[in-house]
Amino acid sequence: MIADDLQARVTAGEFRAGRLLPSEAELSRAYSVSRVTIRKALEQLRADGLLDARQGFGWFVAVDPLRQTLGRLGTIEAQLEALGSHPERRILDFGFVAAPRRVRPYLGDGDVLRVRRVNLANGEPFARVTVWAPEKFGRGLSRDAVEAHSFYELLPVKVGGATQTIGAAAAGASDAAVLEVPVGSPILRCERVTFDRERRPLLVAEHVFPAHRSEFVVELPSGEGESIAPSGLRLVD
Repeated sequence: MIADDLQARVTAGEFRAGRLLPSEAELSRAYSVSRVTIRKALEQLRADGLLDARQGFGWFVAVDPLRQTLGRLGTIEAQLEALGSHPERRILDFGFVAAPRRVRPYLGDGDVLRVRRVNLANGEPFARVTVWAPEKFGRGLSRDAVEAHSFYELLPVKVGGATQTIGAAAAGASDAAVLEVPVGSPILRCERVTFDRERRPLLVAEHVFPAHRSEFVVELPSGEGESIAPSGLRLVD
């Protein structure tokens, strides 16, 4: 049976947790059967909890999303370690650039250090991260240093807090390649501005997560007579 063969391939590690399977059309050609037959096999494996699917994404080996808590300031690596995962950083780009428009309100109009990296959890791409740092901080940093340590460890001043904005988007070609997901698949995009204790901006960062592998959790304390709707909502123009 096709379902048995696919299950054996997953068990053998050909398709790892969270990774995409070939499309229904590709599986149909590989097994020389109709897409209806393939869909039935896939649905059977989903009912067994082995596979899952998302609109605009496709079929993948089922995996529990990695939950990140929003109640305190921390790094991806620390949260992954707390969940029992092995975190890694791989630098994709490292260099000084003119501050992009989105960064200028925080870091000014001059040059900034831009570090683009991919974060991995147990060897699988978990996030594409781009960090912009002021030139005065960036000049003292090396590519090796930012690959081995978080920016919070490298900053010469104490971090006072951060503002983080999270929204939904679709993966462009570049992020799709880095995260190993289809172009147009759902992603979560987080923009974080980190401040020192005098509320002066230190860093601007963009984190992009594949939506099927990520969840954000925040506790909302109850208050008598208050709305139970999520707080902090903002309409996007």
